[in-house]
Amino acid sequence: MANANTNNTEAAHVSIDSEPAHVISTAVECHDDDDVGALHDVVQGLPSHAVKDLLSVGVCTRCILRLFGIRGNIYSISAISPSILNSVIGEQRHDEDISSNSKESEFEEVLCALCLGILQFTYCDDKEIPVKKGSANDMAVAISELVKREGYQIDSFSLEVSVPPIILENEHSVRLYMKRKYGTEPWFQGGPFSQSISAKDALKFSLAKPLETLLDCKSGISNFRIRLTFSHKSSKVVQSVAVSKQGCKRIKTGNCVNSLDDSVAGDIECSDLADATVERSFDGLQDNESSEFFKFPLEKVNDACHLVLLCQRTPIYFGGRYLKYSRNVSQTRWIIDDERMGEASVEEIIGSNIQPLCQGDNYKFHAAGREDIDVRMLGSGRPFLVEVQNARRIPSEAFVREIETNINNLENKLVGVKNLKVVGIEGWTMMREGEAEKQKQYAALVWISRPLEDVDLDSISSLKDMKILQGTPIRVLHRRSPLQREKIIHWMKIERIGGSSQYFLLHLCTQAGTYIKEFVHGDLGRTHPSIGSILGCRAEILQLDVTDVKMDCFLTE
Repeated sequence: MANANTNNTEAAHVSIDSEPAHVISTAVECHDDDDVGALHDVVQGLPSHAVKDLLSVGVCTRCILRLFGIRGNIYSISAISPSILNSVIGEQRHDEDISSNSKESEFEEVLCALCLGILQFTYCDDKEIPVKKGSANDMAVAISELVKREGYQIDSFSLEVSVPPIILENEHSVRLYMKRKYGTEPWFQGGPFSQSISAKDALKFSLAKPLETLLDCKSGISNFRIRLTFSHKSSKVVQSVAVSKQGCKRIKTGNCVNSLDDSVAGDIECSDLADATVERSFDGLQDNESSEFFKFPLEKVNDACHLVLLCQRTPIYFGGRYLKYSRNVSQTRWIIDDERMGEASVEEIIGSNIQPLCQGDNYKFHAAGREDIDVRMLGSGRPFLVEVQNARRIPSEAFVREIETNINNLENKLVGVKNLKVVGIEGWTMMREGEAEKQKQYAALVWISRPLEDVDLDSISSLKDMKILQGTPIRVLHRRSPLQREKIIHWMKIERIGGSSQYFLLHLCTQAGTYIKEFVHGDLGRTHPSIGSILGCRAEILQLDVTDVKMDCFLTE
């Protein structure tokens, strides 16, 4: 597991800066004889005249390999170059290739007309300054150092790549050119070009192996994502034309990834949608030789792609139950006309103790229902989820216990938590499924306008699964639609208070969503029946506590 010692919670969203080649770890160098031999064997199996043709029109070595459907870690070999291809296919003598460093360097400085330099590890940084990495290893070192500098703990990673649509247009043109020129030759009829791999997959092949070594973990499906987004100024027109052919009225173009705030997930999905839409457009043009996208020879590339690197962990969810001991604490932060309502909120107390320890960018608080600011939450507590976004630290069981202890030992004792644990996205399902079916129990301090009699206790306790009709309460009409709602009062019980004939505790269990305050006083007849109408007198509620939320989720650790 990679674990950096920094505590930097700024967005991991920067361009990779240029670094000297001497920082490359020898542990990931690929210059051994086996790798070079494997490359030699692969190249020997390619039609030499077609390879020379592709080199002559400005296609780089890795693009040639991927056009012929070559797969695997061969893309990470540092020795891949046009001179290697030439030496194998007889263009140059091998000894000349080794000694002619200046000639090879001159060849490599030309940006690939197909991938725009992406598979040559050339790009522009945030200041639009061209950066040239010497190899896949160089680029992997820069990526791994960003991951470590940001302080991520990781046990795996997924590598994601987004490339400009112009590359798909170029590939389409090259395929049609090769089909027209070599379509009758046996090697072409064998279908190598139908097995070609994309530029993004070739880049993944190039970087995955050295990154696994540098980060000491495997790549694959993971909650930690390393995303390389390449954009090019020539791609916006291509993308808009392709998207219009798919019937899309609106789609985001250009460089979508801007920050690690709430918009990041949407931006990534937007970029993926744009990529998929454009890919479908060009897939449909594979054999259309009259396509308007057929442009050959390919235009010379003068500007490299702009690269943005984004490191992000998918949200981590903490589930549990909270207790609220104060009648001056709201569930979520409550501001009216720039003035805070209440002294604190459950959301802030719990979230502010979880987020810093996870080193996340921000958090979101979700609960199964809510109570008013002046209502306490007691008993088993109310189920909640805290969603921590882009956490750098992976929570262990000891870590979760530490968070729970910290919250429960706060000096002000406004809020407590029970059964805190890390849950998957299924925590959402558990909470939402139970929310609609849940029952809640309450204890209400009630005053009535006449003395309480023994017959009142019997009449109240005899009512089981009583249906009531509630109009939207007057106190929330400004934010809720005026509706009639049928709710069920499952049971009730009156507890006398010693020394008082007009005050009592009303214990009751109701269907979720019942307005308890209105059920007691009737809300000027908008709730019927009510405690007041049942007892035949005026009734007022003075205090209210939630004593149980009957849901199956987060009941035990």
